[in-house]
Amino acid sequence: MQKKLQSRRTKWTRVQIDWYGEKNREIEISSETAVWYKSGSVPAPIRWVLIRDPLGIFESQALLSTDLNHRPEQVVEHFIRRWRVEVTFEEARAHLGIESQRQWSDLAIARTTPILFGLYSLITLMATKLIQGQTMPVRTAAWYDKDLPTFSDAIALVRRCLWSTCHFSMSGRNIDLAIIPRSLLEGFFDALSYAA
Repeated sequence: MQKKLQSRRTKWTRVQIDWYGEKNREIEISSETAVWYKSGSVPAPIRWVLIRDPLGIFESQALLSTDLNHRPEQVVEHFIRRWRVEVTFEEARAHLGIESQRQWSDLAIARTTPILFGLYSLITLMATKLIQGQTMPVRTAAWYDKDLPTFSDAIALVRRCLWSTCHFSMSGRNIDLAIIPRSLLEGFFDALSYAA
């Protein structure tokens, strides 16, 4: 790869692509076909695509595809799309415990993993229904500013809805009662709804 990147004979084509949220980002690509060989395996034809950034913001990289019918731009687009899948897996791990189930058999894990992904989808759909076309509240931090909601925002919204008084009966009047300010209660709800 390094030789191809540094060679003056490498032919680069400038293309515009949607690059991780940037619309029509200009990158340079070079592509050819080759044979992938591994000892003990049948050689496989592949398409390789080199990507480099004319602005020098990201490092050059090589992508490989076993589908020779894919155009180089398609290989790059598929590579970029995989980010959404990776984020889904990471969010499902962090908030729903996928890959950390404590069962004794692989069959039990094989049963619970699809259920947890179903829960991920259910929470996403419930949050979408709860906001009904409005903007979902997005929690930011001083060190991390984000514009779009993540799964943690969706699950917090659903938790708050489920914990609201319309879903649980109120305590009776004849028990000890401690009145706390509404702002403190809301702060508790907010902190608990984002707890992993």
